[in-house]
Amino acid sequence: MKKIYAFDFDGTLTTRDTFLVLIRHACGTVRFLYGFLLFVPLLVLMKMRLYPNGTAKQRVFAHFFKGMTIEAFDALCQDFARTHRHLLRTDVVRLLEQAVAEGSEVLIVSASIDNWVQPFFPSVTVLGTQIEVVDGRLTGRFLTPNCYGPEKVRRILALFPDRSAYHLTAYGDSRGDRELLAFADEAHLQTG
Repeated sequence: MKKIYAFDFDGTLTTRDTFLVLIRHACGTVRFLYGFLLFVPLLVLMKMRLYPNGTAKQRVFAHFFKGMTIEAFDALCQDFARTHRHLLRTDVVRLLEQAVAEGSEVLIVSASIDNWVQPFFPSVTVLGTQIEVVDGRLTGRFLTPNCYGPEKVRRILALFPDRSAYHLTAYGDSRGDRELLAFADEAHLQTG
């Protein structure tokens, strides 16, 4: 039976959420803080589950990155991965590397945007939130639903629809991974 390993990114493979860290890396502390203050009410509503997670994330993303060329954004993401390897959890990364070495199918299933996750793990398939690009520029909109909660399971089933043909081991750390962990044959909740 085929073995598939699915890892969440933020908080599972990393020690923290990378979205805000990426924004600060891209824009500097002053612009980051100013933009963050603009969105505090929206983020509070999101945390209270009164505003959709994906919509809030898209609005913040658009504020900071709309209009940027895809080449500049990809270069930024490459630089971010190169300079922020300290965010990775070495113990969980070791598990991912072992799964790759044994020839298993390894996926990173994340609400983070593919462009900044992929450079951390270039040889692994990333199923993340994808961004819309028109005429070479970021529109600020997401091309796919935010890869969070049930969307993580949908993405895996889109790639591997015959659930009886594989054994799925999943690693996650948050409410956004609940459905993925429930869907797996073997689930590991990352804590701390």
